[in-house]
Amino acid sequence: MPGANGRCPWARSAAERDYHDREWGVPQHDDRVLFEFLILEGAQAGLSWSTILNKRPAYRAAYRGFDPARVATFDETDQARLLADAGIVRNRLKIGASIGNARAFLAIQREFGSFDRYLWQWVDHRPIHNLWHDMSQVPARTALSDALSRDLRRRGFRFVGSTICYAYLQAVGVVNDHLQGCARWARLQQP
Repeated sequence: MPGANGRCPWARSAAERDYHDREWGVPQHDDRVLFEFLILEGAQAGLSWSTILNKRPAYRAAYRGFDPARVATFDETDQARLLADAGIVRNRLKIGASIGNARAFLAIQREFGSFDRYLWQWVDHRPIHNLWHDMSQVPARTALSDALSRDLRRRGFRFVGSTICYAYLQAVGVVNDHLQGCARWARLQQP
């Protein structure tokens, strides 16, 4: 059930409330934003989303505004710079994956014309609006996230397991998992 403030109950801190009210579940079609969330969701693995939200400005600077073409050119010097940056999650595997994912992202753009076109084809270009009443009903993964994860891994992406993919789908609005009693659920129903 939504919290006393009418929001989904996970939105507790100021940063979480702002993210909940402005971004979470909003359909995204800008490739740069779609790339940003791929980086952030991969970085979040094993950590709280609040931690990542607090580090988001540092990520934006470290990853050159989340420009996938720039990130794809990162070399060992850039990787060392990222590993030394206390503002982001300094995990060698996650950082290496983010650079490789930028290259795979560009390959999808070349194949489909945009990452947006690739991603939204999975749902026939229409968001899924789930009908949850309690957070305990919201799944951590679905058949859709399983299939997307498999395809991304086949294309060379890393840190894109099914749970990460489902969080990504929620973040970029492919899936609207706001609780039905949350004001954002109804607002996102509107075209």
